[in-house]
Amino acid sequence: MNESGAAAPMSREGIDHALGRLRDEKDRISAALLDLEDHDGTRLLKGARLAGETWRRWEDARARIALVWRLYDAYQRVLAEAVELRERHGRPSPAVLVELTGLLAGESVEVPGGDVPLERRTLLGSAKERITLDEAVERMSAGYAAAAEVIAAADAAWTALLVPLEDVEEMWRETARLAQGLDGGARHPELDRLGRELSGVGQIARTDPLSLVRDGRVDTSRLDRCRESMAALRSSLEEAVRLRDGYEERLAAVAASIGEVEEMELRAREARTAATVKIQAARLPEPPALGTGLRHRLADLDGLCRAGRWAELAGRLAELDRAVAAALELARDSLRLSTGLLDRRGELRGRLEAYRAKAGRLGFAEDERLSELYGTARTLLWSAPCDLRRSTAAVAEYQRAIRACESAAEMESGR
Repeated sequence: MNESGAAAPMSREGIDHALGRLRDEKDRISAALLDLEDHDGTRLLKGARLAGETWRRWEDARARIALVWRLYDAYQRVLAEAVELRERHGRPSPAVLVELTGLLAGESVEVPGGDVPLERRTLLGSAKERITLDEAVERMSAGYAAAAEVIAAADAAWTALLVPLEDVEEMWRETARLAQGLDGGARHPELDRLGRELSGVGQIARTDPLSLVRDGRVDTSRLDRCRESMAALRSSLEEAVRLRDGYEERLAAVAASIGEVEEMELRAREARTAATVKIQAARLPEPPALGTGLRHRLADLDGLCRAGRWAELAGRLAELDRAVAAALELARDSLRLSTGLLDRRGELRGRLEAYRAKAGRLGFAEDERLSELYGTARTLLWSAPCDLRRSTAAVAEYQRAIRACESAAEMESGR
């Protein structure tokens, strides 16, 4: 810089080097701007009906792009003027070098729309802001980066949303066709609800995708929930189709399961009666009696079948299946509870006889004490009703007595 603040004149070699660099830079800037205009995200943003945050950010990005292009035109004009001046002077004079230096290094680019604020003006200075070629590149780079960020973010959001959205919308159409074929055009509340929800999600995804970006990631949770609910509904409708096509077989299978419940309940009642008679103080609850009610529920399904309400029928039949399974488990628990007491008596009888055989092998068959204990235990176990608590204690006492006799015999033989 000289004392006036202007850049010192550049040499001819410096001028030629700067021109080469700037022409290469201009070509790269032009290519980058054309690529940005041709980007899929840019075309989508230009063609979409935008709303909300996406509309605001795209308006800002579009204004930045327009400013970059205007600044690029001003930049290009200055560079073209410098190239033309250099080509006219093969051996530039000092005055031409000063002029070229002013174009290439001085504040030669007038910023489009860039009025200088009043507080920064001088009495004789221009009201228009002027910057150097390098400063123009910096401003274009900043505007390009800001616009490119919005375009890339919108493109990424649409990439994450639109294909899955179209898949779920096709799922909804397929599900609607299933429902139409099943119920003869009757309204399906869940399908209608999902249709409204999907419409709302689609509106946001298509017009304001950037509102769904959180911390750099696209929030697809609402769309994912739609997909899950749609898959569940379609699965239930497909089950209804299978039910319609094989209703008689399915009905027979459920009736057979109910018959199994009734049989198990009968066995449970019989086992409870036997246990109450044979086991003393057997406080057993009444076995369940759900079979009859289940048969009534099965009979009630005929009306839905005649009306062709297969989707509702499939849901009711699934509920009945669960009720039958629960009733069967209750009946089995009741049977196990009653038979468990009788099984306990049988197990004690078996142990008592096993201990008696052991006493015989050890040579204690004629032992008066053991015979008395055996008789007591046997009387308890073969009495009706049987006192399981006292029987258990009697068998245990008989076992301990055999062990005591065995130990005494071992000590006697060891002397």
